[in-house]
Amino acid sequence: MITVNNLSLQFGKRVLYKNVNLKFTPGNCYGIIGANGAGKSTFLKLLSGELEPTGGSVSITPGERLSVLQQDHYAYDDYEVLRTVIMGNKRLVEIMDEKDHLYAKPDFSEEDGNRAAELEAEFAEMNGWDAESEAEKLLNGLGIETEKHTMKMADLTPKEKVRVLLAQALFGSPDILLLDEPTNHLDVDSINWLENFLADFPNTVIVVSHDRHFLNQVCTYICDVDFGEIRLYAGNYDFWYQSSQLALQLQKEQNKKAEEKIKELQNFIARFAANAAKSKQATSRKKLLDKIQVEDIKPSSRRYPYIAFTPDREAGDQLLTVDGLSKSVDGEQVLKNISFTLKKGDKVAFVGPDALAKTMLFKILMGEEEPDEGTFKWGVTTTQAYLPSDNAAYFDGVDLNLVDWLRQYSKDPDETFVRGFLGRMLFSGEESQKKASVLSGGERVRCMLSRMMLSGANVLLLDEPTNHLDLESITSLNNGLMAFKGTCLFTSHDHEFVQTIANRIIAITPDGVVDRLSTYDEFLANDAVRSQLAAKFGKN
Repeated sequence: MITVNNLSLQFGKRVLYKNVNLKFTPGNCYGIIGANGAGKSTFLKLLSGELEPTGGSVSITPGERLSVLQQDHYAYDDYEVLRTVIMGNKRLVEIMDEKDHLYAKPDFSEEDGNRAAELEAEFAEMNGWDAESEAEKLLNGLGIETEKHTMKMADLTPKEKVRVLLAQALFGSPDILLLDEPTNHLDVDSINWLENFLADFPNTVIVVSHDRHFLNQVCTYICDVDFGEIRLYAGNYDFWYQSSQLALQLQKEQNKKAEEKIKELQNFIARFAANAAKSKQATSRKKLLDKIQVEDIKPSSRRYPYIAFTPDREAGDQLLTVDGLSKSVDGEQVLKNISFTLKKGDKVAFVGPDALAKTMLFKILMGEEEPDEGTFKWGVTTTQAYLPSDNAAYFDGVDLNLVDWLRQYSKDPDETFVRGFLGRMLFSGEESQKKASVLSGGERVRCMLSRMMLSGANVLLLDEPTNHLDLESITSLNNGLMAFKGTCLFTSHDHEFVQTIANRIIAITPDGVVDRLSTYDEFLANDAVRSQLAAKFGKN
């Protein structure tokens, strides 16, 4: 168990947290959520002891081992992959090294023999003989092939290093597991493996993630970091979000049909508790939700941007025809014989492991790149708005405040009108006078979304739009695209985003596309599709 007592942290005049009291108990997974800059990762550093609090304390039950997902991807470059994973249990590695040193001594003494016997007993107690097989199992589950287990970490790709460090954190069944964005750089199969691993994990897990699907699958509690407080709520992310929104409505309508609203909230709690019985964390989550009373539900003070795309006109039936597009970059073919026809109302998610291929397709469709072969044609009634994955060209070196920056893309130059769109994206008052060149990644994306809303386009192209956004912005964008009456093409690594928006999935493969009218979950569950993809990508 890990206990937080009156924890406070202050940087200069800025108070990040004040008098936080929490208990994290075995058998539960706690999801840490909060706006960008709220201090989620900092909180994990306080729990791990990497940072010292300004006030209060963090205590761990004596004898319990804490494991942390390391963020320095180069720290283990001199070690073999398998060794790096086993290094997740520091004491086990110390025993292994001391044993090797003793047995290598040419003058092995009786005293050395006694010490070796002690080490062997402790080694066996820690399941040391199974260490390599456990490490191999973790690596295979996370997509690191067996032939790479004896390679040096320096020889792996950055994405592979992240997976090895995740295996290191999971190794040896730690009593307390701290994970900061563990799904970054994982493919769908690896994320699913990790969800199953954590659902069966008997000890304490505390995780920071922007992946709502992941939080819904693994969490029994949500810790909301907001306005200097950290509040604990039973349930997963969806339960926290939906119940807090209902509570907010109840608060706003206290004197208007209050009893009706309370009943609505009671029904919601009961319905969600029933659904929890079907989840991977079924038993513990349902027990927690069954105990919740209406007064336990608090409205969130979190602010959500308002994202709504309204086409100036409806598109006709002819939207887009793509025929045999191919493209090479630096001698590598990234697109080969890409063909599809876009239909009115399609919301298409483009998937596949090659991010460059998807980005290049979008750039070709927007006229920023020329194909080597093939053609495409937009319908005459279509208008397009584009959110690129790299938006630096729109901001770097631009000496304009946000009002003037957005005014460039507005048909109506009136300042009040432009400020209204900035206000929707939470840039109000002095925030609207910020220089465009100094914005954070998330702020840049919100500005780009304002630009798209102003365009009145009936076809939207979005390349990894959730990158850099906090959960509130992701949720608002998700809702905005679900409500959008036009057509959209998008890429995203956010499972929930793809599942709730797309009605069509197109996988870009090394020699064409796999195109299905289905939801994302149906696409992933289709054995025929998976076999087809495995064959095209050359996987087992």
